[in-house]
Parts: sequence; structure tokens; C-alpha cells
Amino acid sequence: MDRQKTVLIVEDEKNIVDILRFNLQREGYQTLEAYDGEDGLNKARSEKPDLILLDVMLPRMNGFEVCRALRQAGDNVPVIILTAREEETDKVLGLEIGADDYITKPFSMRELIARVGANIRRTSMAAPAAATAAAGAMAVSGNLSINTESRQVFREGQAIDLTQREYELLTFLASHPNKVYSRVDLMEQVWNYGYVGDDVRTVDVTVRRLREKIEVNPASPAYILTRRGVGYYFSVQE
Repeated sequence: MDRQKTVLIVEDEKNIVDILRFNLQREGYQTLEAYDGEDGLNKARSEKPDLILLDVMLPRMNGFEVCRALRQAGDNVPVIILTAREEETDKVLGLEIGADDYITKPFSMRELIARVGANIRRTSMAAPAAATAAAGAMAVSGNLSINTESRQVFREGQAIDLTQREYELLTFLASHPNKVYSRVDLMEQVWNYGYVGDDVRTVDVTVRRLREKIEVNPASPAYILTRRGVGYYFSVQE
């Protein structure tokens, strides 16, 4: 029997916490709550939730600081940022510091539940020892290799720390070498949301972060290339 998944809600508005708790528990999730960023970070570290819903404007420690602290510590728990609709910079900054997704307030509960489920499904399995995983990795291009069982990526045998979304984007593109996908295509195939409008900027931010991690020179990428005016593709090297 599958273990019940746990969602940590980090939000300082009690009415929003109550609504989220009710709907998540109705969908079968266990919930934890924190009303400030410092408590949220402590609970994320001690309770090891399967996903975090993280508000930006929090007392004691804001959501960006919480997310950054988790990523710097090597914690890749899926994080969904909750942000006000008009604050576009919050969305971009959240993705740049390692959040997996964002949803704007006021949000549709149906959409939020769908995103929670989609992000939890992408949670990686327990990874084997790095040496074992590297030995079992399949070369995809040049010195880059992927172990799909452990969901780990290596460059020259060294593990690269990717978020779940970065991993999903890389493996999708690598599994369709030299095929160009538009940002809308990638939102539908990798994010599974059918985003429209400004939300496709999410792809650009994730590609940029991925390049910074896997490319020797992100300014002149060798793996994930841009077809100007069309989209992105994965280039296969000998």
C-alpha cells in the first residue's frame, strides 16, 4: 500500500491555510502547517514532506529565503510558490532560486490540487550510491549521461544536482534529440498544464537554470540549444 503523501503548507493567512488543509485532506493528503518562514524551514527539514506550498510574503523569513536555504542544503523536495497575480517578478525569482512551480492568488482549488499531484508524481525515487548510479548511467551526448532508474544526471561522471522540473525537462528533450519544441509544447509535455500567455516564461527560466548546471559554458550551450523564433532542442554530440 502506498504511503500517504504529506504536504507542508507555509502560509501566514490562517483562512488560506484552513482552506488548503481541508481540500488537501479531502484528496487524501496528510498536511502540516507553518505560519512563518523560519518554522516552515524547520518543519521542512525535520518532517521531510513530499511537497511544500510556500507563500512569498511571510514573517521572520520570506518564501524565497526558505526555498534558497533548502536548495543550498541539497534538499530537492518539490516546492510550489504561492504568489500574488500582479507580482510577475516573484514568479521568475522563485523559479530562479529552485522552486518547481508557482500558482497565483486567487487560485482555483482544482488547479492547485492538480499541480500538487503532478509535482508529487515527479518526486524522485531514493537514489543509489553515486558511484553505482554513475556506472549505470546511459550517455546521451558528449560527456553527459542520465541514469533514469535513479533519476540522476552526470557530467564526466560527476553528479549534477537538478530540481525535479529541470530533470524532467532535460530527459524529455534528450529523449527526442534534435527535435525542436516550442515553449508552449514544452509546457504541455513537461508541465502538463497547457499554460498560455506569460506563463511560458517558466520554460525560459528553467532552461537557463539547466544550462547553468549542465553546460561547460552556459553562454554558448552545447546540449540545449535555441532555434530562434521556434523553441528549444537537445543537440547530440559524439
